Amino acid sequence: MSDARMTEPLLEIDDLHVSFATRRGLVEAVRGTSLSVAPGGTLAVVGESGSGKSVTAFAVTRLLEPSARVPRGRIRFRGQDITRAGAAEMKALRGAAISMVFQSPRAALNPIRGIGRQVMDALDAHQSLSGRELRARALELLQAVLIRDPDKRFDAYPDELSGGMCQRVMIAMAIASNPALLIADEPTTGLDVTTQKAVMDLLARLTAERNMAMILITHDLGLAARYCAEVAVMQHGQVVEQAPAASLFRAPRHPYTKRLVAASPTLRSTIADLVGAAPAAPRPRPSRPSGTPPLLDVQNLVKRYGGATAVDGVSFGLEPGQSLGLVGESGSGKSTVSRLICRLIDHDGGSILFDGQDIGALPSRDFHASPLRRDIQIVFQDPHDSLNPRFSAFDCIAHPVKRLLGLGGGELRRRVEDSAERCGLAADLLTRFPHQLSGGQKARVGIARAIAVKPRLLVLDEPTAALDVSVQAVVLKLLDDLRREEDLAFLFVSHDLNVVRMMCDDIVVLRQGRIVEQGASRALFVQPKAAYTRELLAAIPHFEPEAALAS
Repeated sequence: MSDARMTEPLLEIDDLHVSFATRRGLVEAVRGTSLSVAPGGTLAVVGESGSGKSVTAFAVTRLLEPSARVPRGRIRFRGQDITRAGAAEMKALRGAAISMVFQSPRAALNPIRGIGRQVMDALDAHQSLSGRELRARALELLQAVLIRDPDKRFDAYPDELSGGMCQRVMIAMAIASNPALLIADEPTTGLDVTTQKAVMDLLARLTAERNMAMILITHDLGLAARYCAEVAVMQHGQVVEQAPAASLFRAPRHPYTKRLVAASPTLRSTIADLVGAAPAAPRPRPSRPSGTPPLLDVQNLVKRYGGATAVDGVSFGLEPGQSLGLVGESGSGKSTVSRLICRLIDHDGGSILFDGQDIGALPSRDFHASPLRRDIQIVFQDPHDSLNPRFSAFDCIAHPVKRLLGLGGGELRRRVEDSAERCGLAADLLTRFPHQLSGGQKARVGIARAIAVKPRLLVLDEPTAALDVSVQAVVLKLLDDLRREEDLAFLFVSHDLNVVRMMCDDIVVLRQGRIVEQGASRALFVQPKAAYTRELLAAIPHFEPEAALAS
């Protein structure tokens, strides 16, 4: 084979246009995108929601929805134009030569079929093997993606596995027929940092061992920098910048790339850095008169589910105006602790004292009917699922105000409008329903709803996990301003350690329901004491020198 042939791109996308037919006419999602990846190469395609990243990937695999049209452009794979290949030709390519790892493994896997059988299905689609051979090969693949005890887990259903394990099953299915190109579409969204690293390390190892090319679609610039040699930045359906990862992050050229880089939390960034604002004045540590109990005092908290202990002897305190971060992997007990404090679930041991009163001893019904209910509010991880789809934004914010404060008429409207304004939510958006709002707008509704009753403690359960980096930056700045202005206490639950470092005075590190380390945020990041904390910090993907920790 000639050198020229060897250097030809494996995949080449030239001037691709993709549009969707809607009731309001054609919507152009991809507008003249051109990309290429070489055999064995690694390309990251980064950008925010709506930039056209996933649509481009689905165009390559011909998995676009029926309303999609490709009016212009060409997609070549191994030199062959597959833009308008027939269904049979694409079926032969898809899975065998071009494979895809989808964003949500639980949605992509069949919930009523064992995981081993699903890997066998992927093999059977492209290989002629006997039933015994299919099972043996499926077990090999599950072992290759580091599924422990594949024999025992072969008949397990997706809901019996963690998110990280489900993603490993998806990877096993994707590599079953040794494809030349693997497209990973946001493969680690929603995973904690150590699971995210394990999944990405696995993908990197498999692509290297099998000489596969990989296209990583992500909004996480740290992942792109760590795992890909080349990065393409998309905005409004177009590639606005493409360069080797090292040079792109060191010296971005396009204004949009510069904004993405600036808005991405790093090991040394501040909230002000993310939004390009002047640094906020240092905030003095909260203090109260001697002998005054903390605002929140949690002692030896325990929660069991069946025979498993989810929270085991957790203790910490929180003062007015203080922000405390709860961090740890999935299953560490972070969200369970937050729900126990909000009295959404009952504890099995220990005490929860709020302003000196043991709210854990109150029956749930009595707590939710008491004046204390307004003092503790929660902002949930998914702003869409936590909003009533039948309520307008105004009604979502007004509902707790009416129920907990009994306000109505003009007073209610003023309270809702004031809360919305403080959260940067335009007045004309208050008549819209959740499905008519963007992710950032829905997040603002959730925060406005929580602060409308003027609480003293705000529990934030992964409040920005589903947001793009630029929207996340604005929401974090909003929350930081609210805490300073209202002297709000925050309990901030997150697996994004860079966000926790910026937002929190102190940090509690949880593992398997127990505290392994706690202390001041900066000290913990600079000199962690527990090996597990060091493991969490080492797993953070970033695009800056590690020496930044010491700066």
